Amino acid sequence: MREKLQDVIGKRPLACDGAMGTQLMARGLKPGECGELWNLKRSSEVQAIHAAYVVAGCDLIMTNTFGATRTGLARHSLEKQVREINRAGAMLARAAAGEKAWVLGDVGPFGDFLEPAGDYTPEQLHDIFTEQLLGLQDGGVDGIIIETMVDPAEVVVAVKAARTLGDWPVIATFAFTPQADGQYRTIMGTTVEQAVQQAIAAGANVVGTNCGTGMSLEDYVKLAGQLVKAAGKTPVIVQPNAGAPQPTDAGVAYLATPGDMARLARELRDYAHVSLIGGCCGTSPAHMKSMAIAVHA
Repeated sequence: MREKLQDVIGKRPLACDGAMGTQLMARGLKPGECGELWNLKRSSEVQAIHAAYVVAGCDLIMTNTFGATRTGLARHSLEKQVREINRAGAMLARAAAGEKAWVLGDVGPFGDFLEPAGDYTPEQLHDIFTEQLLGLQDGGVDGIIIETMVDPAEVVVAVKAARTLGDWPVIATFAFTPQADGQYRTIMGTTVEQAVQQAIAAGANVVGTNCGTGMSLEDYVKLAGQLVKAAGKTPVIVQPNAGAPQPTDAGVAYLATPGDMARLARELRDYAHVSLIGGCCGTSPAHMKSMAIAVHA
């Protein structure tokens, strides 16, 4: 029987899984196609990706629901299937994880802005996130990860919605960009300290970063140090890309090797004292196997 995730976070280093989108593309997901619909239409392939990350040694498996809010699914005329798609995504991850790993319900940006920059009020956004979260809850997730965020106001709404629904860990991660002065900000201009403090004040149990623009592997270590300092006693999560994307004749490529990512994981754990370490764009089960070994060593 697995321990409760909230009883484990911060007690020992945990390995998160890696990218979902690039794994779906490797299996035939076309540009502009809805990857979350695969939870219903090509479920065995989604579950196989989750299972590969479990075999790689990942402790935390994220659902294939990054864009599965009502607003995200509306781009594919699927807004009436929010609960169904999220429930299916959670159940696929839960089936793959079994008793070997915990499942995090993945919540990404809703795709617009709050007033006055956009058309949505905090109350409307709360309803949008709650609808998705209820589907993830129905599917049996152990916790929630609100990821790739750039606006702390959106994070505050999402975290509060998740906190309202259940006694589960809520993780909030931002995407940062390196600045000329050695600091990091989101594209909204939010500093590391501002992002972390607002997420924690809203009720996040873990804070950190994933993805990011123009981020080298060294940048993730520097950013991790700033996150840990800003977070105080709150555990920190870092999920780096497999290096900065490089243009090639075949498209964008991520060139960091499993060995590169293992070395990064050791630095994040030992130098920056990061509690949860995973991967984002370009990472594969091979990368995560090397990273998980480093995290657990």
